[in-house]
Amino acid sequence: MAREMNRLPPRAATTSTEPGRYADGGGLYLVVGAGQSRKWVFRFKWHKRLIDMGLGAASVVTLAKARERAAAARSLLADGVNPLEAKQADKAIPTFGAMADRFVADLGPQWRNEKHRAQWKTTLEKDAAKLRPVPVDKVETTDVMAVLKPIWSVKPETASRLRGRIERVLDAAKAKGYRAGENPARWRGHLDHLLPKRQKLTRGHHAALPFAKVPGFIADLRERDAVAALALEFAILTAARSGEVRGATWGEFDLSGKVWTIPAQRMKAGRDHRVPLSARAVEILTKAKPLTTGAPEAVVFPGLKLGSSLSDAAFDRLLKRMGFKPGELTPHGFRSSFRDWAGEVSTFPRELAEAALAHVVGDATERAYRRGDALEKRRKMMDAWARFCDPVADKNVVAFSGSR
Repeated sequence: MAREMNRLPPRAATTSTEPGRYADGGGLYLVVGAGQSRKWVFRFKWHKRLIDMGLGAASVVTLAKARERAAAARSLLADGVNPLEAKQADKAIPTFGAMADRFVADLGPQWRNEKHRAQWKTTLEKDAAKLRPVPVDKVETTDVMAVLKPIWSVKPETASRLRGRIERVLDAAKAKGYRAGENPARWRGHLDHLLPKRQKLTRGHHAALPFAKVPGFIADLRERDAVAALALEFAILTAARSGEVRGATWGEFDLSGKVWTIPAQRMKAGRDHRVPLSARAVEILTKAKPLTTGAPEAVVFPGLKLGSSLSDAAFDRLLKRMGFKPGELTPHGFRSSFRDWAGEVSTFPRELAEAALAHVVGDATERAYRRGDALEKRRKMMDAWARFCDPVADKNVVAFSGSR
């Protein structure tokens, strides 16, 4: 016969006064001591031996909560796990490295792209290497300073990100009960008294090409038989980020409608972005089609390894072959070239150009009233940009060779 469950009345934790053990069923007991102390206990058998596991004081843990904890313990037993050993292991203080790895694993799914997750992982593994073996409850200000001080002035951006990430890991450790007190990685009112204030960073502008030189650059691109050359020209014509182009799959394209829909998870702003395709952009896709299976999940611009996408380094190598020094020109800079063209030469409104770049324009109220993405208006703009970029349209354009 199945054992009766939930025997105790709701007020048993406060009304039971006689010392003894009061069964609720399923191994859960309320134990009343001689001094009327009350606690919840889960009794179970492990290798033919009865074991009592405390579930908390009845003054703090409600009957409903005690039943939840007992049910969780029974579930572990059903899986062949000793619930007491599991509880003790969960209470063990992890090292900073173990806590950091757990933090990245737990929060990784909420980050929009794998690159961001990899940056967190690399920072907490390499830059915080000295912290990793330290028990997370023993991390002190001197430990954090030992990691930050050597790079604070040399790599200010890296150091700032590292400090913030250490702070978040230690906050998570405190939330899980592994440490108490102030966070030794906190900046305001703490580390700001120990480290020099960083100069406010100006957002680094990506090296860009003046828009007047873009047609000549594209003429040079078209002379090169390389996937990277096709991908870079496509990025220029769509004003897209290089990562959005490199990660593009065939399932994102409606070639008959001349629309590329980049899903939210691949966008910096975290929302779908539709890109109208010019005739030349469609022509590039047609050329790229034989390079892959063309299946919806297949990348449009493949890398050297089967099934892989083109790497960011492939663009760097391409620009180097075209005569550019490292950092002299970046794929992302062509978004600035497009923006300058739109603002200085074209008659298209600013909001349209910003929409093409997938930038957020206006406050929340303004965006609420402007729900559409002006696709057809943007199509006219992107067609005009493609015509401007086309070296064939201007017989005076010559192939562009590096920075000469």
